[in-house]
Amino acid sequence: MAKVIERGHGPNPWRVAGWSLAALLLLLPLVAMQFTREVNWTMFDFAFAAVMIGAVGIAFEVTVRATRNNAYRGALAIALAAAFLLIWINGAVGIIGDEDNPLNLLYIGVIAIAFGGMAWTRFRARGASRAMTAAAIANAAVGIVAVVAGRNEPPGIVGLIGLNGFFVLLFLGAARLFGIAAEKP
Repeated sequence: MAKVIERGHGPNPWRVAGWSLAALLLLLPLVAMQFTREVNWTMFDFAFAAVMIGAVGIAFEVTVRATRNNAYRGALAIALAAAFLLIWINGAVGIIGDEDNPLNLLYIGVIAIAFGGMAWTRFRARGASRAMTAAAIANAAVGIVAVVAGRNEPPGIVGLIGLNGFFVLLFLGAARLFGIAAEKP
């Protein structure tokens, strides 16, 4: 067995670290539930989190195996993180008002534009760059709709602008990296 590891055929430390982090994310609420009543997850919550974290991990693993282009890998990692956080924050507390505010459903459209656009362009870097740019514009539009509708408590107008700005920057960062990936053969 020592020879196999010496030749580089042992477990990839990045994969081990990534999946260990995923497991840790699932264990944190379980541990927190032992010490506080503020965290009260159901089996559905754990299953939903496991599916989301697993889907992100698998999507990233498939990308890492499909391309050696680090700009593309980084762009997809940012896009996946943005989608994950949009879903997670909306499910937990909501971005526009609380989690029950129907305007929060508009963020599903942002994610559909991002990943639907990527699928439409067959996950090619140039098309993915355009899809991420469109997602950034859509995310900004959702923020504008929320401000105009006056549905911003909590987090308030400043918080709403800040949160939406954060996601716009994530999508624009992914767009830029996909653009860089498109320039490399």
